[in-house]
This record gives sequence, structure tokens and C-alpha cells, in this order.
Amino acid sequence: MGELRITGLSEDMATLSNLSWRKPVEEWPEEDGLASMRGISRHIVRLVRTGPGEREVFAVKETVPEFAQKEYAILRELNNRNAPCVEPVAIVEDRLSKRGEALPCALVTRYLPYSLPYRVIMSGNPTPHEITTMANGLALLLVRLHLLGFWWGDCSLSNTLFRRDANEYAAYLVDAETGEFQTQLSNGQREHDLEIAQFNVAAELEDLASSGVLHIGMDPIKAAQTVIKRYRRLWAMLKEPQILDPTDRHAVEKAMRAVQDLGFAVEEVEVTLDGEKGALKFMPKLVASGYHQHRLWELMGIHAEELQAKRLLASFDRFRGREKKPLPPIQDSARRWMSETYQRIMNMIPIELRGFVEPAQMFHEILEHRWYLGERQGKDPGLTFAAEDYIRSILPHRAGIGAQP
Repeated sequence: MGELRITGLSEDMATLSNLSWRKPVEEWPEEDGLASMRGISRHIVRLVRTGPGEREVFAVKETVPEFAQKEYAILRELNNRNAPCVEPVAIVEDRLSKRGEALPCALVTRYLPYSLPYRVIMSGNPTPHEITTMANGLALLLVRLHLLGFWWGDCSLSNTLFRRDANEYAAYLVDAETGEFQTQLSNGQREHDLEIAQFNVAAELEDLASSGVLHIGMDPIKAAQTVIKRYRRLWAMLKEPQILDPTDRHAVEKAMRAVQDLGFAVEEVEVTLDGEKGALKFMPKLVASGYHQHRLWELMGIHAEELQAKRLLASFDRFRGREKKPLPPIQDSARRWMSETYQRIMNMIPIELRGFVEPAQMFHEILEHRWYLGERQGKDPGLTFAAEDYIRSILPHRAGIGAQP
């Protein structure tokens, strides 16, 4: 066995080389705040900072070289295809303890900021709506992976991280060592993945029920079935023909908008008309996820989750609708919205309260708070007042709840 070998992203090499690779990962010290963000794994995993006061956090998992290399390659390919998953950073091999004993290979990934494992969310007494949105997020994640031709093989809550996306949760794949890519998944492969997902989710929720954490009255089996039902509805809208009203001139446009509302851009469609029956069939042929995310990035340069992006774009559309006619170029309006609305509100956040909530999520919550205050007061309080009240009464209590550690 030769010297320590680190293979991965070049910009992180110097940082990673300074970590304690000559000690077993289970002996590495871990901050309390980071330990609480770590989910359950069959492997030994630690979340570590790169140095005192640093915000960069890595997840280090000990495994065997074959699994580490396979998972690193899969995660890189998933990232290249813009799939919701953690980012691989490096593989660390040929580790030796101070006494010269061989230590396991390690896979290093970048911690997903503002995310939480399901057990942390469940331990916070979530509402039934929050649990439902977690199920929806997991179903959407599985749909997106299957559209890419990826068979997960171990879909579960434990192998997923959840991050706030407006009033719902976005789900991210964490563990990919059992997965594999195909040119296109067969129905049998998809069904196999669904069977695994349903079994795993039901077992994980049953474990929570046994420990008294699961919401009272929730049936683990029915909850797991909800994930599968949601998946099937999404898959049908994206991959199966829809029968439209041939007398409705806007039927195809409405069908396109329905797919976009799910967060998918329709790149190609097939529309057929049965002359005898007069039936109009609409079939999305090529779809790509992140419709609102891409539009927000192109206009504003803001990275956001899909529903967050949808909400920010709605704010921008209202802003642009108030501009004088004739309307200026949309990029000019976007620059003004960024300066006069989004950045102005973000700049109101005190330095000591930054990092508690992801910026796009915070803007969404301020918009929600504005609506709540308006309902209570019987008039629109305005965005500035709503932001001031949110910063004073809500944001200080968000510390540690899915914040960037």
C-alpha cells in the first residue's frame, strides 16, 4: 500500500489533505450542530468543517474502494445531468493509521446547505401537511431520476435530504451506491424501484411510530402508498397521452402550462387528432425539469428551488405589470426588480441573522407574511413593513431549524 491518495475536484485538494485521514472516521470530533444534521447510514459518516469558523462542510463516508468509485462516478454523472443530489468531492484511498494499519476508503461529498434528514424533520412535530409535502418531494425526486434513466435501487427517506421549497420540500438523493444508469428504464425496472421505495418508506415510518415520533394517527403503510400514488400521477402527466377537448382552442396551451406548473419544461410534444372520434391527444415527448428555476436563473442569476423560483417570478411578473407602457425589454425590468425589490429586502437582514434561512426561501416567507398581515389588518401592509415585521418576529426563531451550519 502506497501513500495516501486523494482523487477529486482540484480546488478542494489542499483543504482535504489537511483532514485527519490517519484516524478512523468514527474517532473524528463532530460539532453538536453538525451531528444533529447527519442522518442514519449503514456506513460510518461524519460531517466536518474544513477549519475553525469555516462555512464549508463535507460529509465523509467510510466504505470499500469499489463502492466509493462507483458512487463517485454516479454522483458526478447525476450532477452533470442536473439531478437533485449531493455533489461528490473526492475519493480518499490508501489510508493508514498512525500504527500502520489499513483504514477504509472514504467518499467525500459536499454538505447540502439548508437541508435536513427526515428524522430531524419528524422529531420537530411536523404537521400532516409537512409530511405530505415530504412524500410529494420524494415522489418527484424518483420521477426526475427515472426520466434520466437512473434506477436508484435503494430509494428511502434515509437516503434523501429535504430542503424547504416555498411551502413544500425539495428532495435530494444522498446515497447512490446501489444505482445504475440505463438508456431508458423499462416499466419493470421502474416498478422494481417503486416496490423498494414503498417497502423502505413504510419500514422507516414504522420505526418512527414505534419510537413515538410519528404523527399520531398516521399509518406508515398508507403513507408509503401515498408516495407511490403521487409518483404514478406525475409519471402519467409526463409520459402518457392526455385526451383534450378538441373544441377548446387553448387546450394544448393549457396542457403545456399544467406540465410547466409541475416544474417541467416541454421541449417537444406530439398532438394527434382522431378524425372519426374527434379526440385530441396531447403527449409530451421531451421534458426537462426545472422550468421555473432555469427562467429565474436566466433573468436574475438567482439559484433557487423550483417552487421558490415560481414564487419569485410571480413577484417579478407583478412588478413588470406595473411598469409604464410600452414595456421596456424584459432584462431591463429584471435588473430593476433585482435592485428595487429583491436585493433591497435582502439588504434589510441584519448580519447576525443571515444564514438562518436560504435567501430565496426567505423572500418567499416574507411574501407569505405580507399576505398574513394583510388578512389580519384588512389592508396590504406593503413589502417593506412585512419584511421588517418578519425580521423582528419570525427570523430570530429560525436559528438551527434547517439553517446553514
